[in-house]
Amino acid sequence: MSSLNISVIIPAYNEEDAIGKVISEIPKDLANRIIVIDNGSSDNTVANAEKEGAFVVAEPVRGYGSACLRGMSQLAEDTDIVVFLDGDYSDYPEDMRKLTTPIINNEADITIGSRMRGAREKGALLIQAYLGNKLATFLIRLFWGYSYSDLGPFRAVRYKSLKQINMRDKDFGWTVEMQIKAITNKLRIAEIPVRYRKRTGVSKITGTVKGTISAGVKIIYTILKYKISSS
Repeated sequence: MSSLNISVIIPAYNEEDAIGKVISEIPKDLANRIIVIDNGSSDNTVANAEKEGAFVVAEPVRGYGSACLRGMSQLAEDTDIVVFLDGDYSDYPEDMRKLTTPIINNEADITIGSRMRGAREKGALLIQAYLGNKLATFLIRLFWGYSYSDLGPFRAVRYKSLKQINMRDKDFGWTVEMQIKAITNKLRIAEIPVRYRKRTGVSKITGTVKGTISAGVKIIYTILKYKISSS
């Protein structure tokens, strides 16, 4: 058991069938606090999260980044490590042991859970998400010279490093903003293979044509924005 204070932030929107399983499988000897951000759910997401003992806070402004920022606002100042985990049960919550270990051992400041390097269930990563991920990581390598394999949202970061990079994005650009800022702020980065399975329910992003296009445009826009601002 780590002596460090670890908080888990879980953005959730209509994940009533998944959220309970996600929370129940988080290693309780590792996580001191589990914060679920309800991003405007109309189902039983909140009730099911509270039933499993999570602290639930509402964020009515829709957007992945908005939910994550709201979760950060609930962190205590004595927090040491923050884990970001989706509420759709596509990740294996117990893999947060692998994600937090390099930070606990002071070998990294941020760890990215790589679905590309881990074991993926067939059909778990939709083709549009796979291709978009390849393009985004290619552009990051081209512009900043760092080779990520994935923009996977399952990640852990030292809290003081999280404050240092000053996250701003309120939408689909959240993950790529964090990874670019990790490079430009010279954080120690590690990619950790994580397992990945088909999510419970339909994705609100890659599950629709509109969501896929919106996410892809925002991610590429975010990359270009930070490239231009650094030139």
